[in-house]
Amino acid sequence: MTEMPYFLEYRSSKSPNVLPTPGGEQGFGIIRRPSLPVQVCKTRVKSKTETMMRMKWMLTTFILIGMAALSGAAAYGQDNAPASGRSAAADKARSARESSSQWDIGGSFYEALTSSTGGNGTQQTPTNGMGGMAELRHIVKPLLGYEVSFGFNTADQAYAPRAGACGYACQNPPTKITGNAAQVSLDYVVSQKFGNLRPFAVAGVGVYIAVPGNTPLGNNTSIRGAYIFGGGVDYDVSRHLGIRAQFRDTMYKAPNTSSIYPATGVFTQSLEPMGGVYFRF
Repeated sequence: MTEMPYFLEYRSSKSPNVLPTPGGEQGFGIIRRPSLPVQVCKTRVKSKTETMMRMKWMLTTFILIGMAALSGAAAYGQDNAPASGRSAAADKARSARESSSQWDIGGSFYEALTSSTGGNGTQQTPTNGMGGMAELRHIVKPLLGYEVSFGFNTADQAYAPRAGACGYACQNPPTKITGNAAQVSLDYVVSQKFGNLRPFAVAGVGVYIAVPGNTPLGNNTSIRGAYIFGGGVDYDVSRHLGIRAQFRDTMYKAPNTSSIYPATGVFTQSLEPMGGVYFRF
């Protein structure tokens, strides 16, 4: 039987005959298998479609990764910028606090280099002595600060008639009196902080007390008003601990610890180079 020519025929989707037969097509009741070129074409179209889909997915993936990287970088910058800002602000605030109001207590060792004096027929020659000083200091701000200090050092005195002007003391024998000296002062402090360094200057008033040792010729405890000037520098080793170097000049009338020599009545001075440490609260 001769096969009828194959024609495609449009039919309504409601017609059961329009449904394709698996593996072929139907026309005029005749089923024809798809030819090889058609299958190859479908395979190529399918392969091309899959390739395009892969490319789209890859492109989408790269875009998402790029967006995530940009978002992460922006978030990192936003997180670090405020943190750095807070850190800088905290450092600045701490530096401002450290350069303004602070309390510290310090201790230093020094040598008292005291000048000789002469007057009223008496020649008085003190011996240089070693000592120590304690300070309680409060810096309110750079141009306003104060401290209370207490110092103690050995202070031996030698008395002799003054040549050519001894007066009533001409017949007195040279006398050496051992003793100690203490000084208490209230000082005004000016300072300014530069990094770990804080230069400062002090000026104040106080009391100088000379306490003699025992002597067969008699002795007296002598109390004098004192004027203090000086300056130095603090170096911060850590936040609370530091090194202090300073030089002070204490001026007062020469103390009279002898009962057989009159007071010279002349101002003397004790130069006090000192060094020590301090602890900041």
